[in-house]
Amino acid sequence: MKSEEFQIMIRPTTGWFDLHLKEVFHYKDLILLLVKRNFISQYKQTVLGPAWAIIQPLFTTVVFTFIFGNVAGLARCGEVPPFLFYMSGNIAWGYFAGSLTGTANTFIGNSSIMGKVYFPRLVMPISTVLTQFISFFIQFFLFFIIYIIYLFIPEYHMEISPAILLFPVLILQMAMLGLGFGVIVSALTTKYRDLAMLVTFGMQLWMYLTPVAYSLSLFNGSILQKIILINPMTSVIETFRYVLLGTEAGSLNWLYFGFSWLSTIVVLLIGIILFSKVEKTFMDTI
Repeated sequence: MKSEEFQIMIRPTTGWFDLHLKEVFHYKDLILLLVKRNFISQYKQTVLGPAWAIIQPLFTTVVFTFIFGNVAGLARCGEVPPFLFYMSGNIAWGYFAGSLTGTANTFIGNSSIMGKVYFPRLVMPISTVLTQFISFFIQFFLFFIIYIIYLFIPEYHMEISPAILLFPVLILQMAMLGLGFGVIVSALTTKYRDLAMLVTFGMQLWMYLTPVAYSLSLFNGSILQKIILINPMTSVIETFRYVLLGTEAGSLNWLYFGFSWLSTIVVLLIGIILFSKVEKTFMDTI
């Protein structure tokens, strides 16, 4: 009996490295539609609408400047305005935190859609990160306006470093790091719902382990400074301030900057692999 030659073999794709990342690119139109949907729904039925993207970081910066800057004296920024010092840290941290908390709810928040139609599930968290970038852009535009105003006040002095070329690199890193940690939490919350409750609390603790409310120079030469520098977001915040405001507001340590990028890539790869593994069976557990 002549053996048949099969042209197509059907088998379950349950491997850890069946990521299908190229397929995500083919759904770029869907990503843009989801970004539009997310942004509209975020401010739907609110009186001020997208203005909240400005009000929230603005009020937070005012509180930080008064309490941590003027009262506690934690902003050692020399001739750099404390308001700009805190605002730069707040908008950078806000983008990262918003990306992480937004993607952490991917499976639970979108289970009704994912259970009806097929598309690469990674499209959802990517669209969330891009939505957060819109808010970041609005906030940075406000930061730029205030920056220009301070340029005309003689007592303050800011300098833009040639390292400003790293600015888009930092934005990309915050997006990747937020996406990586977010999809890890999202994958784990399909079985452990407690993690969803801990995300907000964990982000608050993480912020205080990152030099957002204080200057890293407060701990110069101490073991605590090295511990804080292990945090990948520390290098991002410090470099972000350095490229925008100068050496008095931030710093650029290439060793820790490289370590931060290595951590970001590792976290993102682990997150995508875990996310890809869970997405195949999450409807059975959610």
